[in-house]
Amino acid sequence: MQTEYQFKLPKGYRSEDGGIHKEGFMRLATAKDEIEASRHPKAKAAPEYATIILLSKVIVKLDGCDFVTPEMIEDMYTADVNFLQNMYETINNNEDLMVRVICPHCGKEFTEPINFISRTESVQPRYTV
Repeated sequence: MQTEYQFKLPKGYRSEDGGIHKEGFMRLATAKDEIEASRHPKAKAAPEYATIILLSKVIVKLDGCDFVTPEMIEDMYTADVNFLQNMYETINNNEDLMVRVICPHCGKEFTEPINFISRTESVQPRYTV
């Protein structure tokens, strides 16, 4: 079973040293992740902050960064946070990460795996045991 999914942020996280970090991996969330996020002191004061905590827990790698913190998520562009929230919902709430598509040229209907990288790059899944 695939438990981690590669992604590429639309804008990229700008670190304190000015570097742009776009590629990373997100893992499937556990119930514990969601419980801990909702119990975080900042989330108790502002419930929407639980999303920031949760994303910092499930993003296991962001290129060039040793770890991901809630403060890093706070500093991301809105487009990137929206992308990560959508990805989180997609990988955690879908049994089958396939999408039904229709070819605009021939009208043929088929299914394709959801790709969080781009239209031209292939996804390299990482499996954990």
